[in-house]
Amino acid sequence: MDNKQNVYRVLDANINRAREGLRVLEDVARFILNDRKTTAMLRSCRHLLDRSARKIYPQLLAARDSGDDLGRTFKEPKRKDLLSLTAANFKRVEEAIRVLEEFAKLFGAHQGRMFKKIRFTMYQAEKILVKRII
Repeated sequence: MDNKQNVYRVLDANINRAREGLRVLEDVARFILNDRKTTAMLRSCRHLLDRSARKIYPQLLAARDSGDDLGRTFKEPKRKDLLSLTAANFKRVEEAIRVLEEFAKLFGAHQGRMFKKIRFTMYQAEKILVKRII
């Protein structure tokens, strides 16, 4: 696999990681906290991420190697309560978005700026949801 393929593999893994975490957070906001505004904010970010990924979906899929991914065997920590579940998923999304932000700069500054916008939206949503849970 060449470097370009490996970059697409990084993008694919982090897009998936961010989308999955966003879905968990969206469900916390929607079903547990009944927070319409934050649900919409998280949903909007998830859809923006999805639209971005759709543009390069064939390349992402071609680079995917989940069968040999070293991360498949990593153990997931247990979550003791709603706060730990929410915090872990915010960190998962924020870290994945940061990776996307950096690697997207290889394709152009605009993509990096879009991910930066999502990342700062996550910081805002985190403050709102965690405050409601505590």
